[in-house]
Amino acid sequence: MTLRAPHAEAPATTPVAARVAAHLLDLVDDPATATVGRHIDWQGPLPLPLADEHAVQAACGIMHVHGRAAGHPTPLAVDYASTVAGVLAAQGACAVLLARAAGAGLSQVRTSVTQAALLALTQYLAAATADGDDPQDGRPEEVLLPGGCPFVSADAVRFELEALDAERWLGFWQTLGADRGDTGRGWRSFQQRFATATCPLPPGLAATARRASFAAVRAAADRSGAAVLPVRDDPLPPTATPPWTLTPFPAPGAPTSGRTGAADAHRTAGGPLAGLRVVESARRVQGPMAGHVLRLLGADVVRIEPPGGDPMRGIPPLAGTCSARFSALNAGKTVQEADFTTPAGRRAVRALVSEADVFLHNWAPGKAARLGLDAEDLRAARPGLVYAWASGWGDALGPAPPVGTDYLVQAHSGLAAAVRPADEPPAPSLMTLTDVLGGLVCAQGVLAALVARLRTGRGCRVDSSLYSAAALVPRGRRRGATARPLPTSDGYLWPGPRAHERPHRLARALGLGSGADAEAIASRARTLPTAVWLPRLAAAGVPATPVCTSLADLARDPAFAPALAVGEYAAPLAPWEFS
Repeated sequence: MTLRAPHAEAPATTPVAARVAAHLLDLVDDPATATVGRHIDWQGPLPLPLADEHAVQAACGIMHVHGRAAGHPTPLAVDYASTVAGVLAAQGACAVLLARAAGAGLSQVRTSVTQAALLALTQYLAAATADGDDPQDGRPEEVLLPGGCPFVSADAVRFELEALDAERWLGFWQTLGADRGDTGRGWRSFQQRFATATCPLPPGLAATARRASFAAVRAAADRSGAAVLPVRDDPLPPTATPPWTLTPFPAPGAPTSGRTGAADAHRTAGGPLAGLRVVESARRVQGPMAGHVLRLLGADVVRIEPPGGDPMRGIPPLAGTCSARFSALNAGKTVQEADFTTPAGRRAVRALVSEADVFLHNWAPGKAARLGLDAEDLRAARPGLVYAWASGWGDALGPAPPVGTDYLVQAHSGLAAAVRPADEPPAPSLMTLTDVLGGLVCAQGVLAALVARLRTGRGCRVDSSLYSAAALVPRGRRRGATARPLPTSDGYLWPGPRAHERPHRLARALGLGSGADAEAIASRARTLPTAVWLPRLAAAGVPATPVCTSLADLARDPAFAPALAVGEYAAPLAPWEFS
C-alpha cells in the first residue's frame, strides 16, 4: 500500500465499478462516505493502455484462467473485474473513515480494474510462480489439460455436482453404475479443480450421467452425501439479495481497543486499519480472502488453526515449505492453534476474541452454535465485537441448504449462465469467481459494521454469503455471441471495441478485404506473431491487447512490477492508494 499526493480528478471511465461502489456505500448508510474521494480507473499504476473490461481480462490473465477448461483464452461475459474494483473502492472509502476516526488525515482512495483483476487471481498467480513447483504434484500451467463440468442427465438437465471427499464421489458414481476405474481416475482432477480451474474427466463419467434421469442423479447424491443442483438457464438471480446484513447488538459495547495513537501507527505501518485486531477461523478461499483484505488494509489478523496447522499448508505447489496458494491468502497473519472440540480450545478462542474488534469465520451452518462460539456467545466476551459469518447460501435456501461451494452457487444463482454468451450452454466458470467475491463482500460488510460502530458504539453481527456475492455482479438477459480472442502464430490478441463495432476495419488491418468473414479473419491472424500484429492494428486505428497465456510470464513482465510483489511466489500488492 502506498501513500502519495492527491491526483487531479479523473474522468469516470469505469461506470460499472463506480455504480457497484456507490451501491455498497449507500448500504453503509453513513453520510460521511460522501466526503471520501473515490477514483477508479482502468490501468492503475501499470503503464499499459487498458481502457475496457475485456482488455483488462485479456492482459491480466482472467481470460487465460477462465479459459483453461476450454483449452484457450475465453472472456467472461460479465464485468467481473469491474465489479471487484467497485468493492475495493467501497472498502477503501470505509477504511478512510475509520482512519480519520483514529486521527489520520486521509480524504481519498484510488484503485483500478487492473489491480482488482490481479487480486482476483491471487491463488492462481501464486501457484504459477512458486519456486518449489513440482511438475508432478503441482501440475504447472503448461501441462494443465482442458476439461470441465457440468454434466447432462438423460432428460437434458444440466447439473453441477459437489463431493467434498473421495468417499462421497465414489458413492455417487457407484450408485449410478459408473465404471470404477473411471471414477477413480476422475477424482484427482475433480478434487483439484478449485485450484487449477480445469477438470479433465474420463468420458465414461459424462456417459454415465447421460444414461440417468435427473431424479436418479438427485437420489444418488442424497444416498452418497454428495450435492447436485441444476444449472439455471436464466442469468438473473432467483431473488434479489443484499450483499450482507447487519444485526446490531442490543447494547453499546466497551470502548474499542487498540486505536489509541493509531494515526502514528498508520504513518509507520501504512494501513488505515492499523490498531484494529481481527480474529479469523476460516478455510479455503472465501474466509481467508476476507481476512487477507483486512490485513492488506493494515489490521492485525490472528488466524486460528487446528493443532498441527491447517492441512491446506501442505497442498502443492509449495513455496518454500508451505503451499503457495495457502500462503498467498494467509501470509502475514499471526497463527494461534486451538482445538475447538475441547473446552480449553474454546476458552482460547474466547480469550482471543476478548481483545479483538472482529471475529470472522466461514464454518458450516450450525457449527458456531454447537461450539458455543456464535455471536451471542462471543459478544459476552467482547460487547463491541463485529462478528462476521461468511456462508455459502445465507438463508436463501432454507435452514438445511446443500453444501455452499463456488460452482454450486454459480449454477443456482444464474452466474453460470451470465458468464457465458447466448451461443453457449450455461456452465460455471472453474475460476473461483464467487469464492473471491464472497471474501471481498464479507470484508466490506465488516468495514460497514465498523463504520456503524463509530456512530452507535454497538457491535453487530454481519452475515454474507457466496450467493449474495454472486448477485452483486451486474447482468441482464443472456447476451448475443461474445467475440473471442484472435489466435496468432504464437498466442492470442484481443481486438478492442473499435474492431468489434467495425469488423471491416479489422479485416483491412489484417490485409483482407472488408467483406472477410470471421473464419477468414482468424485464419489470417494465425499467420504472424502477436508482436507483429499489434503495431499494424494500432496504425490502422483498431488497437488490440495481447492476451496473457502464462501467469508466470505475466509476473516476469516489467509492466506488472508496480502491482506485484515477487518472492517465493508472485502476489498482488495492496490495490489501494490513500491520500
